[in-house]
Amino acid sequence: MLEIVSGKVLTPAGWRQESLFAANSLIAKEANRPARLDATGLMILPGMIDIHGDAFERQIMPRPNVAFDLGLAMRDTDRQLVANGITTAYHGVTSSWETGLRRIENARALAFMIADLRGRTACDMRFHLRHEAFNLAGEEETLGWIADGLVNALAFNDHMRGIVLGKPIKASKLRDMVARSGLTEVEFMALIERTLAREAEVPASLKRLAEAARRKGIPLLSHDDRHAEDHIFFSGLGCMISEFPTTDLVAAMAGKDGKETVFGAPNVVRGGSHTGCPTAADMAQKGICTILASDYYYPALLEAPFRLARDKRMPFEKAWALVSENPARALGLADRGTIELGKRADLILVDPQAGGPRLVATIANGEIAYLSDWKRLKA
Repeated sequence: MLEIVSGKVLTPAGWRQESLFAANSLIAKEANRPARLDATGLMILPGMIDIHGDAFERQIMPRPNVAFDLGLAMRDTDRQLVANGITTAYHGVTSSWETGLRRIENARALAFMIADLRGRTACDMRFHLRHEAFNLAGEEETLGWIADGLVNALAFNDHMRGIVLGKPIKASKLRDMVARSGLTEVEFMALIERTLAREAEVPASLKRLAEAARRKGIPLLSHDDRHAEDHIFFSGLGCMISEFPTTDLVAAMAGKDGKETVFGAPNVVRGGSHTGCPTAADMAQKGICTILASDYYYPALLEAPFRLARDKRMPFEKAWALVSENPARALGLADRGTIELGKRADLILVDPQAGGPRLVATIANGEIAYLSDWKRLKA
């Protein structure tokens, strides 16, 4: 039981100065003998929902070919998430034709680990499967994961055409793929040749996977779309979320078609994309970007809405929706994303100081998961 007092609360109707109660994991009208958390001078915001983050890979493999126990890595990831104000995290897990870090065996282990940790982590961690289009050998197993309820979001990606066969070839990206594969360059190029031999089978495989996901009500995303034909093909599969479109044209097409469009929060914080893709702040200002994701850096998700508001790209309330209300809507999470009675008590308390926002507390599912100033907690 918790009462949060004297804070400035962001509600769907705007800002209010009022007390909030958390009881039985929900936002409530009152609570029986609650602990009291003093939020004087702080903003009380809906907890952030990260639609795609893969920074956990650094906890698993902090250096090439240096791996740590998966349970240890994911428990550490949980602590990092709540310490950055993320209360719901969709872990972007790649299942690829590649060997090494992104091979299907690792995706399998993560799928079962995330399911096993459900209810035992502070952050609500979910499995966002990023299926590589050419991973034909993994189709049958992936269909089993979908049927068993292990997959919470399904994205389609194609590194084969986007990097290996791209024009021009993205040499630095290709080097990264070789480095994480554990193979020599000669061995990796031989793997590419064997994989490409089955190219004609790819479209039918993707259609079968998409159909299975739709039957289970799993949100479908297309990832790193490069060309208009990519957008059209994946729209036909039922992908209503466009994740990191790589050109202005495809981003505009997604916006025109009413899709939720995801860009990286690091893109906003750094002032642009590190890969030459559209600038997220521009896309947000134009109304094309509707969701921000942590992508590869968890701290950026808290910083980005404040940066958009500070740079007068949009009002803060609209910017915060990019990390709370909008991803909740896109992912079908009707129980969170806004501060309303009866919704899940996922809240963060932020000091909006001039040097950048400082996270003071994270309340996840009604419990204090992170607190940087213990003096604010009263019996």
